[in-house]
This record gives sequence, C-alpha cells and structure tokens, in this order.
Amino acid sequence: MDNDTDDKIPFTAHLEELRRRLIISFIAVGVGFVVCYGFKEKLFQILTHPLITVMKQGDTLIYTGLPEAFFTFLKVSFLGGLMLASPVIIYQFWMFVAPGLYAREKKLLLPIVFLSSVFFVGGALFGYFIVFPFGFQFFLGFATETIRPMPSMKEYLGFSAKLLLAFGLVFELPLVITFLARLGIVSVDFLKKNRKYAILLFFVVAAILTPPDVVTQAMMAGPLMVLYEISILGARIFGKPKTATPEEAEPVGD
Repeated sequence: MDNDTDDKIPFTAHLEELRRRLIISFIAVGVGFVVCYGFKEKLFQILTHPLITVMKQGDTLIYTGLPEAFFTFLKVSFLGGLMLASPVIIYQFWMFVAPGLYAREKKLLLPIVFLSSVFFVGGALFGYFIVFPFGFQFFLGFATETIRPMPSMKEYLGFSAKLLLAFGLVFELPLVITFLARLGIVSVDFLKKNRKYAILLFFVVAAILTPPDVVTQAMMAGPLMVLYEISILGARIFGKPKTATPEEAEPVGD
C-alpha cells in the first residue's frame, strides 16, 4: 500500500494493526521465555562469566532475600526470551511502518529486518565481550583488604541487562540514519554539519543509559561516535540522490 492510499485507512484500523503486531511480539517473547527458562541456570552462568573471571578466587555472587534467586532466574529467562524474539519484534515494527512507504522502499524491509537483528545482537555482544570485562575490573579495583565486594544476583542482573539492551539499541544507529537518508529526511551534509551536536548528544545518552562512572560512559560514547561516522558513509552510499536545483538544471548559454 503506497502513501496515496494510506490516507484512506481510518485511524481505528491503524490501532487494530498496532494491537495485532504487539500481540505477535508478546507471544514471541513468551515462547522465548519458556524456552530459556529450561536453561535458566546455564544462561545466568553465561551472563555472570565476565564478572566471575575478574573476581578473586573464592568470591561469589550472593542473594539476600529468599525469593531473590527465583525472581532473578525469571528475569534472566525473560531477557533471553527477549533476545530470541528480537528478530520477530523488529520485523513486526517494520511491517507496521511499511504501509506508509512507497513500493520501492518496501523492498528494503527484509534486508533492514535482517540487519537490525544483526546490529542489535552485535551491540549486545560488544557490551558482553568488550565493555563488561573492562568495566567490572574497574569496579572491583576499589577492593582492599578491608573492603570486599559482594555483588548480589539481583543487582548484577539489573546492571548487566540494562547495559546489554542499551548497547543493542545504540548499535542500530547506522541502520536508522541510513534508512532516514534513503527516505530523504537527512542528508550527508546535514550529518556532517551537526556532527559536534551529535557527539554531545552521545555523551548525554551514555550518561543516561550507563552507570554514573566515566569508564562505561566513555565505552558507550566512543562506539557511538564510530557508528555515527559509519552512518555518514551509509547515507552517502544508500541515501536518496540529490535532485538538481533549477539553477543547476538550467543549461548554460553560449
């Protein structure tokens, strides 16, 4: 369905379509949750591996409330289910947007869905393999003979889940900007002109999404700056061709 017919669709139809897409996404997350709950201990072991490797021998995670371990495993299963269902969620999002696109733009949806999933998982893996080891080593470096870190399961899960989701989302930046450039909403010149404001925004976003320490903020803002440059390259390659102005199109006389 193209833009010229999209205006004829009543608002209630858009709400019904949104409801249907959300239900499918919730079902996908629910199925992923059930699957991951069967491997909850293994998943939590994988999630805590970056912390365990930098902890001193004999140190372990603790839980201070009786139901804390149970609810932690439930949250781990939900996080795993969300990661498994991310391709479905991304697909449902783009399909909801699709009626407002032209036919030539709809052809880009499948590659965008695939690349969105790859970028999201890639961002989460970057946080897990790169940021976690350095960040945890920095935090544990404040331990002394009289100060011993005793992280709890609940605190660690909340901390790590927030970072994993944050890195997964921010790694979507090149894809989003390239898609906007393809639609003609932004241009290479616009991105270059506003680079300094983008860098400031990246540090603000990093300060909001990460814990209040300079290390993890820099480790998120740094990749965002690199991703922004990749976005400019993507906008240059795949962006909407610039149309000539009347002055540029007018032939030069003899």
